[in-house]
Amino acid sequence: MSEFALIEKYFKAGASAMVPVANPNAKDHLSVALGIGDDCALLTTSQDELMAISTDMLVEGRHFLPGVNPQWLGHKALAVNLSDLAAMGAQPLAFTLALALPASDPGWLENFSRGLFQLAKQFNCHLIGGDTTAGPLTISITIMGSVGNQQVLRREGAKLGDDIWVSGCVGDARLALGSLRQEWSISDLALAKVLPRMHLPTPRIALGLGLRSLASAAIDISDGLLGDLRHLLRASHVGAVIDVSALPISASLAQQPETIRWQCAAAGGDDYELCFTASPEKREQIEALSQKLSLPLTRIGFVSESAEAAIDLLDSQGQAIAASVTVNLLRSFDHFA
Repeated sequence: MSEFALIEKYFKAGASAMVPVANPNAKDHLSVALGIGDDCALLTTSQDELMAISTDMLVEGRHFLPGVNPQWLGHKALAVNLSDLAAMGAQPLAFTLALALPASDPGWLENFSRGLFQLAKQFNCHLIGGDTTAGPLTISITIMGSVGNQQVLRREGAKLGDDIWVSGCVGDARLALGSLRQEWSISDLALAKVLPRMHLPTPRIALGLGLRSLASAAIDISDGLLGDLRHLLRASHVGAVIDVSALPISASLAQQPETIRWQCAAAGGDDYELCFTASPEKREQIEALSQKLSLPLTRIGFVSESAEAAIDLLDSQGQAIAASVTVNLLRSFDHFA
């Protein structure tokens, strides 16, 4: 059973039965506005304000390599949670930290906390509690942010004809991981350039805030661009047409053979960029936001009338890519695969 099928069968249905999706009478008390199924859950804190909450867990050997620099790990543990807030257009507020540690190593803890708090200070996001225990190295963070009731970004909302955009570049983290796993060989210079994208992702908080009035739907890219895009399409009950040659990639990835380029850019994980949809009428405003943030925002396709969550892939000549290739590009990371 896949990760998402597991959540759907054993947890989402039960959670929906227990808690109403929305409480129209909630004005001055906490209530659930959105449960399982998006980048964050949403709690109504006032008539006009929502609290966005998300939890991510990192397990040694599954989400990061054994022996990784603890300062990098502290940064990444918080960054992946901040990325969820960015996808909802939320402003970071606070987080809790739960740690399972094989040993109480002062040097490791000092460096881990340094990376964690350097990023926390950058986004004025406060550590407010947590828990520690002995066990296999595992880091779990629950993060909280705020967003206006009429400003929140969600996975549902993409409309036929909307442009599909992606921020930054995609595929470098997967290129680095493949090199470290000896799946392929890249130069030492290329590896040095892409390793920071794997270990030190940049949460796109400013972009999420800027998209509040521009995007119709959004999701962060954690398990692979096209696989995550399918979650957005499924929530919006639409399909998509994507030009694979338009996917934004770095010079390091561009130097690789086509099969590696496509695999990393389309299906590689750990990018933590934002993928979003917006009306073509918003193009000038999105391009202006791109310039303001000094962050490339690239149109890679459009929302189509294809079957729900179906993605048609085109090559640089506008020709459909063979199904035998497409099936691998649409496959995202699955913890139980």
